[in-house]
Amino acid sequence: MSSKELYDAIKARFDEARFISHMGMELTGVGEGRAQSRLKVEDIHKQQDGFIHAGVVAALADHTGGAAGWTIVKPHQTVLTTDFQIRYLHPARGDVITCRSRVIRPGGRIIVVESEVYDPGETLAAKLSMALAVVDTGKVRA
Repeated sequence: MSSKELYDAIKARFDEARFISHMGMELTGVGEGRAQSRLKVEDIHKQQDGFIHAGVVAALADHTGGAAGWTIVKPHQTVLTTDFQIRYLHPARGDVITCRSRVIRPGGRIIVVESEVYDPGETLAAKLSMALAVVDTGKVRA
């Protein structure tokens, strides 16, 4: 699969999640075992003190991590988050945040991924470690 075909396939999966597209999160790049995304920050993404809400940061890191996982599974498979731990290292702020995710342990049943979320100044705002279960799409889709 060419890099454009891989990007197009993963972007289609990424955009299928209505919550993610509703929030304005967008995939910006993929490669084998990696994915990158961004969010143009609006007032709706902020918490009471003006920082980007922790839940928004977590959702971006989780979904981008899933996209990194999709790049290494077979076409008839998908990934589902089974566990994640996130550390908020710096309050996220600015007009755009980006996420970079990479597979750190591929596997036939479990994939381990790390995601990092950065603010516009490239300050590391959060780091997420996650486990993804690899499942056949026929078992999870109606």
